[in-house]
Amino acid sequence: MAGEGPRLGRELSIWEAVGISVALMAPSMAANINPQGMVGSVGRAVPLTFALATVGVLLVAYTFVRLTQKFHHSGSVYGFVGATLGARPGVVAGWGLLGTYLFYAVVTSTASARFLVSFLDGTGLWDSPPDWIVLPLVGLVLLGVLWLTISPIRLGTRVLLIVEASTVALILIVAVVVLVKVSGDGKFTTSPFTVAPGTDTSALFLGVVFGFLSFAGFEAAATLGEETRQPRRDIPRAILGTAIFGGVYFVFVTWVEVMGFGTSSDGLAAFGSSGSLFGDLGTRYVGAWLGDLISLGAAISAFGCALACAVGASRLLFAMARDGLAPAPLARVSPVRRTPIGAAVGVVLAAAVIEVLLWLVYRDGSDTSLAVFVAAGVIGTLVLLVVYVLASVGVIRLLFVGRDPRVRTWEVIIPVAGLIVLGYTLYRNVIPLPEGKSLVAPAVAAVWLLVGLVAVLAAPRLTRRAGAALTADEGLTAAKERV
Repeated sequence: MAGEGPRLGRELSIWEAVGISVALMAPSMAANINPQGMVGSVGRAVPLTFALATVGVLLVAYTFVRLTQKFHHSGSVYGFVGATLGARPGVVAGWGLLGTYLFYAVVTSTASARFLVSFLDGTGLWDSPPDWIVLPLVGLVLLGVLWLTISPIRLGTRVLLIVEASTVALILIVAVVVLVKVSGDGKFTTSPFTVAPGTDTSALFLGVVFGFLSFAGFEAAATLGEETRQPRRDIPRAILGTAIFGGVYFVFVTWVEVMGFGTSSDGLAAFGSSGSLFGDLGTRYVGAWLGDLISLGAAISAFGCALACAVGASRLLFAMARDGLAPAPLARVSPVRRTPIGAAVGVVLAAAVIEVLLWLVYRDGSDTSLAVFVAAGVIGTLVLLVVYVLASVGVIRLLFVGRDPRVRTWEVIIPVAGLIVLGYTLYRNVIPLPEGKSLVAPAVAAVWLLVGLVAVLAAPRLTRRAGAALTADEGLTAAKERV
């Protein structure tokens, strides 16, 4: 039963819940990398594309806002989908989200190590370090993540807030400096909010894929529903606030990035080939020291994101183990720290194993750490999109098929539009089907989801047990009774 044994501490404020969502979204890291993925298709219209992506993310955010207004559960979509669509879809959703968090932990720990190597190289502390050094650095990052994950949750979330807020502040300061200098040089322009002549407007929707990926994780506060003082009020606000902040932030900083590099063909080419967008802008417009500082800030930001992944995954794994879907030791809560110590250790060990396996797969490349970063990111995102689809279908069934009189009928347009965005994003990520080692990522994503699906079909008793646990969970049934 959900009520047996030590409980998670209910001590978080709305700002600490925001810390998880913002850190997992990692706006400072995303602003340095993701815009490059779309410049080849949208040209100068990168900020316009992010504006369109923001609309799509807000459509999906509606699903999580409505669900967290009714339910609070440390398993996030595992509990939400289980309560709205049934135990089997709930287990598949939970398994999918667990995979997303695990692979994102690999992505962000690898990114942190890569940015740290760049910092060491840029400052001259270690000239041209070999790529293989990233792997042991990832191990150190994961050890730090484990220590903070099993620490009292308030400490962990406050660290996330400090890390991400500091890095975002640094990027915004650089953005303002660049904006002032380009204005003084007569390079100020709003043309990045328009499509350049010769560029097909429909290409914007190819770029939206990369914009959507930048927001991945904005809903992570939902995993803290059992640890927040007023979950049905604060968790929806944290999720929606994170999505709105991300949209404003990404649109502004990418506009400055495009202006800083220039909207000419040479400027856009430099934009696409930059090793660190704001690092290069800091070096160009202020000094090399600032570029190095941004690289260090990006490393810390990525570490914070890895911590957010581990926190979210450990809470999800804890919820599944508590419901009998994973070994009982993973449901252990430390009576002193009041954190799920068993699940935290399991998550970090799994991330380390995945990291090593991906290094073995891509070891023949010239930049193995980058290949691992990209592959893990693609795997995690493809799985996440499927999870979002299940959650969106669940909210439609809960509010509009079951008819909640407090929800206006026309609102069904919002989750339906979100499903269209999700479907298109999934399609653009897998079609045309990649070849060679590029096929590894979508294949692993498909296998991960298939394992979850086969498990619920092959083990009906476990699924029924999970369904009974969800039915008995106070964070789910109390809300159902009010509907």
